[in-house]
Amino acid sequence: MFTIKHIQNKDSNLNYIELKDSSGSSRAIISLNLGGSLQELTLKNNSIIKDLHPLNYDKSFASAILFPFAGRIRNGSYTYKEKKYRLAINNSDENSVLHGLVYNKIFSVVEKKSSSTQAEVKLAYTEKNKTQGFPYKYNIQLHYTLTIDTIDLTVTIKNNDIISFPFCVGWHPYFHSEDLYNSYIRLKSDEKLSFDDKMIPVEIKKIITEKDLKIKDRKFDDCYILNSNYICFKTPSYSVKLSSSSEENYLQVYTPSKRNTVAIEPITGPSNNFNNKIGLKILDSEDTYNVNWTIKLKENE
Repeated sequence: MFTIKHIQNKDSNLNYIELKDSSGSSRAIISLNLGGSLQELTLKNNSIIKDLHPLNYDKSFASAILFPFAGRIRNGSYTYKEKKYRLAINNSDENSVLHGLVYNKIFSVVEKKSSSTQAEVKLAYTEKNKTQGFPYKYNIQLHYTLTIDTIDLTVTIKNNDIISFPFCVGWHPYFHSEDLYNSYIRLKSDEKLSFDDKMIPVEIKKIITEKDLKIKDRKFDDCYILNSNYICFKTPSYSVKLSSSSEENYLQVYTPSKRNTVAIEPITGPSNNFNNKIGLKILDSEDTYNVNWTIKLKENE
C-alpha cells in the first residue's frame, strides 16, 4: 500500500508532502513552499534525486518548475504584441531574470489519492496579481504520481486572464550518481544552441552527438534540440528513462559544483525564448496547456 503524509513545521519553515510505498523502497518528497518541487526521489532503493545541501535552493533551483520561461531573459526585457515588458532582475551578476516566476511560490494541496499500486497528489498555485513584466492571471497545477518504479509529473497551465500570454515550461531536476565520472546520457540530437558569456543563446549549431554522452570530468551547461521525446541516464548502479509528452523538446544539461550530481532538464523552449522565439508558445484566454514528464527506472543493461 502507498501512503501520503503532509508534514508541516512552522518553526523550520518545513512544508512538504511525502509519497511512499509500504516497504519504503520508493519514496518522493515534494516541497510545497519551494514551488511544488520534487526534492528527493528513491525508486526501488535507488537514490535518484537527493537533497543538494549545502547548495541553496535559490541558487540551484533544484527540481524547480520553470514557468513562464526557462533559463534567462536577457536584461529581463522582451516585447510581446508590440509592447515592451521588463521583468524584475533576480540574477544581478548577469543582469537577467532566471527560471521563471513560480519556483519560489507556495503551492496548496488540492487532491490526494493512494492505492496498493501508487500514490498521487495534485498541487496548485493561482496568480491573481499582475506581476511586474508578466501582468497576467493564471493557474498552474502539478500532478505527481509515484509508483514502485516511476515518478510521473503533469503540469497544467490555465490562462485566467482576458488576453493571451507567451510562455514555455521546464523542469530542473538534479540526478544523483555514486559515480558520475562513469555515468552517461543517451540522447538523439543533431543540433545544439551556442551561448554568449552570459548564457544567452546566439545561434543553433549542427553537431554530431556521441551515442553516449559521457559525463567523466567534463563541465556541462549545454542545450540540445532533441529528435525524440526521451533520453536515458545511465549510472553504474541504476538507469532511468526521462520522457516527455511535448512535441518540441529541448534538454539543458548542467554540472553544478556539488559532486556526483548533474542537472538534466527537459524544457519546451530554451533560454531567452521570449526574445529569440525558439519554442515559444502562446496561451489564449481561458485555454489550458499540459505537459507530462516521466522518470522510469530501468534495469541496467
